Amino acid sequence: MKSLFKTVASAGIALAVSATTLMAGPLMDRINKGEPVRIGFANEVPWAYPGENNKPLGFVNAYVLGVLHEMGYDNVTPVVTDWGGLIPGLNAGRFDMVTGGLYILNSRCQNVDFSEPMAKVGDAFVVPKGNPKNLNNYSQIAKAGAMFVTGAGYNQVESAKKGGIPDDHVMTVPGPTEILAAVRAGRADAGGVTYFTAQNLAKQSNGALEVSDATQLPEWTQSWVGIGFRKNDSDFVKKFNAAQKKYLGSPEMMKAVEQYGYTKANLPGDKTAAQACAMK
Repeated sequence: MKSLFKTVASAGIALAVSATTLMAGPLMDRINKGEPVRIGFANEVPWAYPGENNKPLGFVNAYVLGVLHEMGYDNVTPVVTDWGGLIPGLNAGRFDMVTGGLYILNSRCQNVDFSEPMAKVGDAFVVPKGNPKNLNNYSQIAKAGAMFVTGAGYNQVESAKKGGIPDDHVMTVPGPTEILAAVRAGRADAGGVTYFTAQNLAKQSNGALEVSDATQLPEWTQSWVGIGFRKNDSDFVKKFNAAQKKYLGSPEMMKAVEQYGYTKANLPGDKTAAQACAMK
């Protein structure tokens, strides 16, 4: 009887372990096997960008590394791709999360799961010095018949349409470098990016470009930033959100991100990912 009892008990334990394993998503399965967490990002200064040997730099990367450390995960591998390849690369299994600074948009929520927000950020334009055409919001660009440039896959593509800019006046390019080049060369009158990116591009232009007056943009251009995960990694997302709740806004976090320009004004408030998904 004792032997039979031990056999049944052992089988029960094995089944419980098996069930736990089955419930684990691909990311937790990798972690349980001792494999690294692969973070995916593009070259988006100061959000997330590669340093020497693809070292993950930028305030979103710094933030994510802090949350992962809070969770006890320090085995991390960076994977650099272009912006348009972030969500496809995530769902194709090339990396395990997107740290590139994704706005939580309804169109993206159909394809990925987001962590709870880690930042609130607005749009801005880079324009020629002096802003000669007075382009500070999307409707002004539409009325002026001006050419607008932004990155492929950027939320500003949707914003331009909502703001009334016709499709034939919207140019899409791979990323910030090409946006800067298009406005500097006069192929576009305004480049649509985030406020953080606009500041960085203006600095890179050596005085040729400036940042538009972002206060003239409507409230609906404000967006919340989350970390993107595959739909079948919901178990990990729950753990990430629990750790994020402790880390977000902490002295440790603010110290890690301050060099990139993130301040307390960028904290997301009480907006949830579900609310952000429903808004935009």
